[in-house]
Amino acid sequence: QEQLLESGGGLAQPGGSLRLSCVASGFTLSEFAMSWGRQVPGKGLEWIAGIWHDGRATKYADSVKGRFTISRDNAKNMLYLQMNNLKFEDTGLYVCAREHGVEPDEDFASWGRGTQVTVSA
Repeated sequence: QEQLLESGGGLAQPGGSLRLSCVASGFTLSEFAMSWGRQVPGKGLEWIAGIWHDGRATKYADSVKGRFTISRDNAKNMLYLQMNNLKFEDTGLYVCAREHGVEPDEDFASWGRGTQVTVSA
């Protein structure tokens, strides 16, 4: 059974950093692109970062570009999101998501329950 389990969320101050992790199981991680999404109350799930199946390339939403870094370790079945220079508007539920193919197309095939990130002074 496919499962994605996120961790690492919490409370951070503006300008601070957090590192999210996601452990994948039930499928071969190296066969799929992966992404992180963010959900806030009243809005849909927003794609924010994606990484190719072999880690060769990444892409980001404009809102996080230059501040967030997505990475993966296929040998360990892990996906990461390093979040720096956090802003109030980064607050939300962050989900780890599997894409349909080898390139991130911002169309999630499956996703985890998420980990909450709150940016507050």
